[in-house]
Amino acid sequence: MSIFRRRGSSHQQQEQDQPELQSESKVNELKTALGPLTGRSLLYCTDACLKRYLEARNWNVEKAKKMLEETLAWRSTYKPEEIRWHEVAVEGETGKLFRANFRDRFGRTVLVLKPGLQNTTSMDNQIKHLVYLMENAMLNLPEGQEEMAWLIDFTGWSFSTSVPVRTAKDTINILQDHYPQRLAVAFLYAPPRIFEAFWKIVKFFMDPKTSQKVKFVYPKNKESVELMRTYFDVDNLPTEFGGKATMKYDHEDFSRLMAQD
Repeated sequence: MSIFRRRGSSHQQQEQDQPELQSESKVNELKTALGPLTGRSLLYCTDACLKRYLEARNWNVEKAKKMLEETLAWRSTYKPEEIRWHEVAVEGETGKLFRANFRDRFGRTVLVLKPGLQNTTSMDNQIKHLVYLMENAMLNLPEGQEEMAWLIDFTGWSFSTSVPVRTAKDTINILQDHYPQRLAVAFLYAPPRIFEAFWKIVKFFMDPKTSQKVKFVYPKNKESVELMRTYFDVDNLPTEFGGKATMKYDHEDFSRLMAQD
């Protein structure tokens, strides 16, 4: 019996190792396809990065290569790593988007979005602000963790404070095309009924993989609340998301934190 157990165990281990070996092989294949890289492109294209692009394109090396090359071209012109807080600080004055001081149950960085607190009209600067905080969130991910979580509070949201559909489309394209596999989950907390019409339009521009990560949470819907609590400790979760933590955004404190980062 012990012999069979050992053989079974060995076979099980081989099955577990198989996907890992396949992904390693695909990463190496993508490296070869990309050819020699230098400078920032070389720093950006880590094995974990290549894996994310492969996952986003269902492990098709040619499609992942095209996607990654487009990102490298975008990064060379947009230069997201060169954006400094003082350039986008005005966007953060109301606390409409910031990195939370807590993590989810999996140790992931959390971004808090409050679209009802929109305070500017420059769409370019709004996108720049989001890109800056995406880069900052990535820098603050724990080792071995590639994804982040989003919490979106709809208090005060209306069509008058919402971004135009074109801006929403441009934002989604940047996030999907240049930050693949960075979103673990996004919880939309208590969105008003009117948002559902906006969501139907926005969802049209989303990759199905991304839209599946978006979860609607309604305080009176026990199932949706329980789902959110599998991701967040209720003691860390702010009261506006149905938790117990009192969280008040302080722009000066957050600006100091961003300056340090």
